[in-house]
Amino acid sequence: MLQQLALLKGFDLDRLDPTSADFVHLQVECAKLAFADREAFYGDPDFVDVPMATLLSDAYNAERRKLVQHTASLELRPGSIEGFGAVVKLFSDGAPQASAAGAGEPTVGRLGGTRGDTVHFDIIDQAGNMVSSTPSGGWLQSSPVIPELGFCLGTRAQMFWLDEQHPAGLAPGKRPRTTLTPTLALRDGEPYLGFGTPGGDQQDQWITQFFLRHVHSRPKDGVASLAYANQNLQEAIDAPAWHSEHFPSSFWPRQARPGVLVVEGRLPRATIAELERRGHIVEVGPDWSEGRLTAAARDGRRRRAAANPRGMQGYAAGR
Repeated sequence: MLQQLALLKGFDLDRLDPTSADFVHLQVECAKLAFADREAFYGDPDFVDVPMATLLSDAYNAERRKLVQHTASLELRPGSIEGFGAVVKLFSDGAPQASAAGAGEPTVGRLGGTRGDTVHFDIIDQAGNMVSSTPSGGWLQSSPVIPELGFCLGTRAQMFWLDEQHPAGLAPGKRPRTTLTPTLALRDGEPYLGFGTPGGDQQDQWITQFFLRHVHSRPKDGVASLAYANQNLQEAIDAPAWHSEHFPSSFWPRQARPGVLVVEGRLPRATIAELERRGHIVEVGPDWSEGRLTAAARDGRRRRAAANPRGMQGYAAGR
C-alpha cells in the first residue's frame, strides 16, 4: 500500500470522483508498478536486503510515475535498483491451473461459503489503544501433514520461489512473503485509524481504495462535493470497488492475467466504457463482490467503526 500511495501522491486526486475512470485508472496503474516491484525486490529482510528506503523515496517514485500513461499498461515493469532485485517470471496463458487441494488463493463466496480464508479485525479500547490484525492460520487444506515428519507445512510456503537467487526464494528458516496487510494510519502524528481486509492479493488494492476515498475529496468551485467529500468509514467501505489481476499471483501457480480489471457491477457504466476504451480488459462482477474491509477510528474521545456488508461476514460494534 505504501508504495502505491507514494506513486499516487503525485496526482491531484482531490478533484476526482472516486467512481470515475480517471480515479480507477490511476489507482490501478500505480498498483501495477508497485506490485511489479514487490515481485522483484521483496523477501525476508533477515535473509535479503530489501531497498525499502529507495522504493518509498520521492525521487524513485517520481521516475516510476512517468510510466503511468492515459492508456492501460499490459507489461510487468519492475524498477531498476543497482545491486537489488531479481528477474520476474510471468505466467499467464498456458500456465498450470490451481486445481490441487491447497493450491491457489482461498476464497469466500458471496454469501459466506468458504473453503478457508483469512480474517481481519480492528479494535480501539477506552484508553485509545489501537490494534489492526489479519490472522491467517486456518488454511488446513493448504497445509498437508508430511507422514515422515509428523507436522504440516506452513500455510504460506506456496509463496516461495524455487529459485535461490530470488529475494523470495525458499531457504531453511526463511519466512515467506505474505499478502497480509493490517494497517494503522496516523493523523497529525497521532494514531487515528486501523483498517484491513482478507483477500489475498486484493488486500493491498482494496485498502488503498478505501483509504483514498476516506482522505480525499472532490472540490467543485471551491466547495467540496457533498457526495465525495472525505467519505466516512462506512461510505468508503461501501463504495464500488475493483481489483487488478495484471501481476503474478502470490499463490501457486502464480498466474497473471495482464490487463484484466475486475470491477463491481455498481461502477457507473460510463466509467466501465471509458476504462475499456483506455485498454483495460474489464470483467464486471456482482454488485457487492469486492472487498471485506473493516475499520475503526478515534477522534479525541470519540470512537468510530464500520464493517463491510459484502458476504454478510463483518460487523461493527461499540460499548
